[in-house]
Amino acid sequence: QLRLVESGGGLVQPGGSLRLSCIASEFGLDSHPIGWFRQAPGKGREGIACSEASDDSTTYADSVKGRFTITRDNAKNTVYLQMNSLKAEDTAVYYCAAGQLNCRSLHNDFFFGPWGQGTQVTVSS
Repeated sequence: QLRLVESGGGLVQPGGSLRLSCIASEFGLDSHPIGWFRQAPGKGREGIACSEASDDSTTYADSVKGRFTITRDNAKNTVYLQMNSLKAEDTAVYYCAAGQLNCRSLHNDFFFGPWGQGTQVTVSS
């Protein structure tokens, strides 16, 4: 199992940007689809972005499409989530995780893991 650690969260004003990082503790990132998820207070975990291992194609949830971009740097064992035009409803704990199948399973966090501590993103004025 590939363990990942998230970082880069913080407090940002509406309309602002943040870049989250997801670093693998060992080599093997390039063999897994990597998904970004988020969980807002009182809600379930939502898959929002995914990067395939096979061809670097990406998948996004409608809620973030056009505002968030997932990229991977396999040489640095790191996946990034660039978040632009942030809204209050983007406030959540953000997680990254390696997938067992492919990005078509992004809607079900059962196929991703293990889960780390996440990083808090708060969008507020």
